[in-house]
Amino acid sequence: MEDKFNKQLKKLDIYLSEKQKWQFKKYYELLTEWNKVMNLTGIIDYDEVNEKHFVDSLAIVKSIELKKVNEMIDIGTGAGFPGIPLKIVFPQMHVVLLDSLNKRVKFLNMVIEEIGLQNIDTLHGRAEDYARQEKYRERFDLCVSRAVANLSTLCEYCIPYLRIGGIFISYKSGNIEEELRNSSRAIKVLGGEVEKNIIFQLPETDISRSFIKIKKRESTKKEYPRKAGIPAKEPM
Repeated sequence: MEDKFNKQLKKLDIYLSEKQKWQFKKYYELLTEWNKVMNLTGIIDYDEVNEKHFVDSLAIVKSIELKKVNEMIDIGTGAGFPGIPLKIVFPQMHVVLLDSLNKRVKFLNMVIEEIGLQNIDTLHGRAEDYARQEKYRERFDLCVSRAVANLSTLCEYCIPYLRIGGIFISYKSGNIEEELRNSSRAIKVLGGEVEKNIIFQLPETDISRSFIKIKKRESTKKEYPRKAGIPAKEPM
């Protein structure tokens, strides 16, 4: 009998190989094991992790064709969401996971090794700092973030990483019209433009989700992002 996880993924037109099914199962086991000693997630039930972390991460397929993405960065990845689920399902992408907490980065490195992912890197540090480095600035086709921060702040973290024509997708919950309005200046100043706000329910649930899809139209001015800490304290 087919489990709920695979049923939900089918609704997203995602069909897992046996290896990918094993990778998700192993990822779940490692997440719950490490969660006993460090705070990675408040959700540990098998079905809930599948739904609220794995399916939620993968629902981005509703907003972008990931088979065409070569370079992706996940800002504020935490326990690896959405970056690791996306890498499992779309192995052709080179993925970079960035997080400010070193123990979370150690967890991510262990998961990557244990489930056999390749062409995936982790970075420990602040989004504002790496965005100023030539190696990472204006390099990526896609930047994603499931981090909890207001959209204006997230745009300042994320848009500098995108090449012109690249896409930033912010994972949000429920109605975010006001947040979109409040961030319109920041998006423009950083060189972006809102392409679409996609609102939907996660398959087989009543959980409402929004994806804000922002396209980079022009190069980000050198003064952005501002110094570490300022985008969160003083959103544009």
